[in-house]
Amino acid sequence: MNKEKTTQSTLFSFSISISISISIFLLLISVGFVEGQDYSTEDYDYEDQGGLDLQSASGDILADLVNARIKNFTTVFKDDIQKHFGFCISDANADWDGAFNFTRNSSQFISKCAKKNPDVMMRICTAGEVKFYLDSYFSSKASSKRTNYLKPNKNCNLSSWVSGCEPGWACSSQKGQKVDYKNAKVIPSRTTNCRPCCEGFFCPHGITCMIPCPLGSYCPLAKLNRSTGVCEPYHYQLPPGKLNHTCGGADVWADILSSSEIFCSAGSYCPSTIQKNPCSSGYYCRTGSISQQRCFRMATCTPRSANQNITAYGVMLFAGLSFLLIIIYNCSDQVLSTREKRQAKSREKAVQSVRETAQAREKWKSAKDIAKKHAVELQTQFSRTFSRRKSTKQPDLKGFGQPKPGTDAALGSMPPLGGSSSSAAMKGKKEKSNLTKMMQSIEKDPDSQEGFNLEIGDKNIKKQAPKGKQLHTQSQIFKYAYGQIEKEKAMQEQNKNLTFSGVISMANDIDIEIRKRPMIEVAFKDLTLTLKGNNRHLMRCVTGKIMPGKVSAVMGPSGAGKTTFLSALAGKVTGCTMSGMILINGKTESIHSYKKIIGFVPQDDIVHGNLTVEENLWFSARCRLSADLLIPEKVLVVERVIESLGLQAVRDSLVGTVEKRGISGGQRKRVNVGLEMVMEPSLLILDEPTSGLDSSSSQLLLKALRREALEGVNICMVVHQPSYTLFSMFDELILLAKGGLTVYHGPVKKLEEYFATLGITVPERVNPPDYFIDILEGIVKPTTTTGITYKQLPVRWMLHNGYPVPMDMLQSIEGMEASTSGENSSHGGTSAPDSGDSVSFAGEFWQDVKHTVVMKRDHIQLNFLKSSDLSNRKTPGVAQQYKYFLGRVGKQRLREARTQAVDYLILLLAGICLGTLAKVSDESFGSLGYTYTVIAVSLLCKIAALRSFSLDKLHYWRESSSGMSSLAYFLAKDTIDHFNTIIKPMVYLSMFYFFNNPRSSITDNYIVLVCLVYCVTGIAYALAIFLEPGPAQLWSVLLPVVLMLIATHNSDDNKLVDSISKVCYTKWALEAFVIANAKRYSGVWLITRCGSLMQNRYDLKNWYKCLICLFATGAISRGTAFFCMVTFQKK
Repeated sequence: MNKEKTTQSTLFSFSISISISISIFLLLISVGFVEGQDYSTEDYDYEDQGGLDLQSASGDILADLVNARIKNFTTVFKDDIQKHFGFCISDANADWDGAFNFTRNSSQFISKCAKKNPDVMMRICTAGEVKFYLDSYFSSKASSKRTNYLKPNKNCNLSSWVSGCEPGWACSSQKGQKVDYKNAKVIPSRTTNCRPCCEGFFCPHGITCMIPCPLGSYCPLAKLNRSTGVCEPYHYQLPPGKLNHTCGGADVWADILSSSEIFCSAGSYCPSTIQKNPCSSGYYCRTGSISQQRCFRMATCTPRSANQNITAYGVMLFAGLSFLLIIIYNCSDQVLSTREKRQAKSREKAVQSVRETAQAREKWKSAKDIAKKHAVELQTQFSRTFSRRKSTKQPDLKGFGQPKPGTDAALGSMPPLGGSSSSAAMKGKKEKSNLTKMMQSIEKDPDSQEGFNLEIGDKNIKKQAPKGKQLHTQSQIFKYAYGQIEKEKAMQEQNKNLTFSGVISMANDIDIEIRKRPMIEVAFKDLTLTLKGNNRHLMRCVTGKIMPGKVSAVMGPSGAGKTTFLSALAGKVTGCTMSGMILINGKTESIHSYKKIIGFVPQDDIVHGNLTVEENLWFSARCRLSADLLIPEKVLVVERVIESLGLQAVRDSLVGTVEKRGISGGQRKRVNVGLEMVMEPSLLILDEPTSGLDSSSSQLLLKALRREALEGVNICMVVHQPSYTLFSMFDELILLAKGGLTVYHGPVKKLEEYFATLGITVPERVNPPDYFIDILEGIVKPTTTTGITYKQLPVRWMLHNGYPVPMDMLQSIEGMEASTSGENSSHGGTSAPDSGDSVSFAGEFWQDVKHTVVMKRDHIQLNFLKSSDLSNRKTPGVAQQYKYFLGRVGKQRLREARTQAVDYLILLLAGICLGTLAKVSDESFGSLGYTYTVIAVSLLCKIAALRSFSLDKLHYWRESSSGMSSLAYFLAKDTIDHFNTIIKPMVYLSMFYFFNNPRSSITDNYIVLVCLVYCVTGIAYALAIFLEPGPAQLWSVLLPVVLMLIATHNSDDNKLVDSISKVCYTKWALEAFVIANAKRYSGVWLITRCGSLMQNRYDLKNWYKCLICLFATGAISRGTAFFCMVTFQKK
């Protein structure tokens, strides 16, 4: 029952809106006819033939007069139209002309009416009559049910009810009566000469006047159906008891639901309001057409076609898009392969450049040896001559210095100062130098351990480096060779005006220089981490340091805080209170100041699976190496890492994902490490890099890390159960017990010696690290005469090194002397005592909430932490990184072509289904089909856009923590997704538009869909970044459905829902679609258009506003998504 009442109320509200629109239009029409004129019946003498003879050509003149007055209506009442109907009439001239611009052909009904009714001008409604008609509609709003009868008036009341009061009839004013058509307060007396309403006009029920029907309507005279008693094609009946009363003309013009009988039917066209012609073959005629429209060439249009079938064009557009996408997909492989070939050529050029540079250096070295041997003799012999007679000696020396150094001409131009010099020159030509031999030997045997015999450059570093260690990596040769290229160019420029003394000076300045990495030494003292909230210690009193040029291992049982220790060193610990000191190179500086030269390898293999091994490494190198480093040098760095990690065989293979198999797990682990090695770090921290690897792969990885250590890199890594061979390859060991307590920190070689002093010896045929970890785990009880337990080992280490020991740790040692406890004052403080009081549930819950808030705050503070850059490395800027990210994301999208194809296929199916089932309804201007379109497109595009960020969160967290630009990453993702923003509307419209065939243009529909896709893509970004994948997908499905229900809610009862609907993107999209379609309806559709827009609260002028709101929502959503990405990221 309530549902029926609601439906009746809705229909009543709609009818009231339509009635108001009709009344205002009728008022404006009638006033427009007679503007500026007063007519009297004396002007027309119906019996005197000397009067106006409308039986002749003067009937056409009268028709032109009426048409001119209707046509000039907009100039007089334009302001009123904009005030009352601005929401549904955007251009008053165009819309009014489309409804009442009767040309010579369409104004025939006026001439015919004038021939039958010479007093036609006295039968047209005045402003007062139409105002009365309008007032009746306003007063009917208070009634729950509106009737077709108007209130009594001067002409139609209980005492006076002439025939003209009946529907379809009209009367003339009395003879001699002055009629002021502009007077809206007085209703003229119009009760004489009542006749049926002329065809082409409509006469409302209860008013004795008539109004022209608009263009696109068909208003013939009605015919009585004697079986039903209804005047067809209209719905009124003859009044009872009046035998002479016949059916008249049309009785109402309203919306198509209320007055569909006056609309020109589908399949026919009405050039005038009294003529209806059937549509010819090859043409189609929609409802309310005034002319027939030619069908497209490939469309099928039979006679009396209401619409054209343009499905073939949709199929063609779909085929064209499919062909284009196939070309892009196939050409993408060719583009990628061409790019690989170019990269391979760049690698070959780099190696060739190194070889040529090495040969040039050999020649220059020969010249340097000759110059050095005779430098002292030459300087002594010519010093006075150069100082006193520069003018006389300068030309000779200048001519002597013209040949370029490093060439055969330079060697041949040296003066024969002795036989030894010429013999040395000949010897330099015949015998190969050490550099050339070294290059050739490395080319023949790349895995050879021999190489460039150079020590680490810094004097202070030499003291710390192990004795006998020499640099023997190919990178040193490459770096040395490339380091001389710029010097040779400068030398060649200086040689043009170079004197012999300048040659000597240059030869003395040339040394083997290698580009050195900045060194980072990390020292930590009494490092303690306490978990906020419950004051539980994660680490306690950890003291030591890790040094450059050494590989340090962190070992211990589960729960010993190994990963926490590395996170503390890297400055990535949140939710904890940290005490103690961390010194960088002996200074109290933030570790984040060296972020650009610190590599952190996470425990999980966070590698892009849809990129090859080389592409992963090359991207990391380009974004994280110095911006001023030449491309050949970057290529050599990547090549060195690939070779050292043993990845040559799989360099062009995809890493692979869970769904698609790629390289092996061990190779993937090495790629994970290689991502940090290619940026040439000074401090490299690795979290369990050997977990899941076999012994050979672990040794290969550790050999590569030791080569990095030989270049001065400080390496610290967590290791689980290493073999003895692997264990012996480490330089330093940090052994932690449960609770983050240090058991040992020192050289690996002295580990067993230290434990032997405690009475713990390793049994034969037992791996030492496994044995010590089992002791710390409590699995194995140490066999010792001192009776020491595994819980006492951390205190023993502190006492052994003289570190302060907390009192609670001292009390755990059994058998300690009283004197030892007396030294507590020098051993430091104690831990916080545990509260023995019981805590209520509410108190415990409040503590958990506080702890969660504190951790969230620490995460946000860490993400926005700013520190000065002390790494002395200038990495590529945002613009350059955007270019790199753009190339990477483009490759990933091309390799995800199958997923994209599935998305397009689903859109095509949705377009076919919705275009076929939800046909455009002229009554609602296609709002139902567009409602489904907004929901379907929003849902499908959101689900697809979630993949852009949901699947790459871990990769972004790793890359952003290493210093890569978050803005470049976000913009590159969004830029590539703009391809879908442009293509997906085409794919959907290729089916929906050509199956549905609305009146709006495909361009308008495409523009609205582009803005809609842009909007929902930004919303999907925010959902994907802020929420987990599961909840994000759920919200993506629910959001468009719920917002559409709110947007289509038109009741005035709930103000909150109305307020929310005004900011819903679904309302803007639906309004833009409906407006674009409603603009195509004119003429007889004018009242239907105004009524529908009034009911839905739409405005024709808001089309651009809706598009701007959709675009602004997408931009704001993207800004929100970027803020969430930077703020709530996990470190």
